[in-house]
Amino acid sequence: MSKLSAIDWVALILVVIGGLNWGLVGVFGFDLVAAIFGQMSALGRIVYVIVGLAAIKVILIMALQSRK
Repeated sequence: MSKLSAIDWVALILVVIGGLNWGLVGVFGFDLVAAIFGQMSALGRIVYVIVGLAAIKVILIMALQSRK
């Protein structure tokens, strides 16, 4: 297994944060991102987009790791 770059680690951390946020939504009906930045505010939407891009990066990391 190759070492992860700093960008890979950031992507992994963002995906974990996104997963925890979805867990809060599912269990308690509480959206932490919306609570911090406002319901679908511009900044909140940016956070969602960044977490989504991080998820795509993690998919690529997993795909590359499975080829080795």
